Amino acid sequence: MADTYVALHYHIVFSTKYREPWITVDVEERVWAYLGGIARQYGMTPLQIGGLDDHLHVVLGLPPTLTVSKAVQLLKGGSSRWMLTNLSGFETFGWQDGYGAFTVSQSVLTATMKYVARQREAHQVRTFQEEYLALLQRRSIAYDEGHLWD
Repeated sequence: MADTYVALHYHIVFSTKYREPWITVDVEERVWAYLGGIARQYGMTPLQIGGLDDHLHVVLGLPPTLTVSKAVQLLKGGSSRWMLTNLSGFETFGWQDGYGAFTVSQSVLTATMKYVARQREAHQVRTFQEEYLALLQRRSIAYDEGHLWD
């Protein structure tokens, strides 16, 4: 083949440092929009961004030249620098070190995007911890619960 064609979609989840409630309703749209801009700048396709005060979900497509870890580094690094300098009261903001990244097949892409868009409603019936554990368990990902919430 002369060209490369890929469909690499991921559902990425990460939290604020110490799970502090930084991303309130009054700033979330600006944060989501900025994250989308970072993604586009680096050739990613942001499909849906959403979350709650202490964590976020990003559904995006990656080009074949960009690893998931590099994509997360670009998203977290760029957004935290922007938030520290452009949002009032964010002088000590930070993201946690880790993240969760899950592949998303075409057959569930739309449902995953809808789920991310409805994060505030979803967390009225289950906590972030319950949600994240379900994501890990559904994919049979081994984890150490002693270090899961650090």
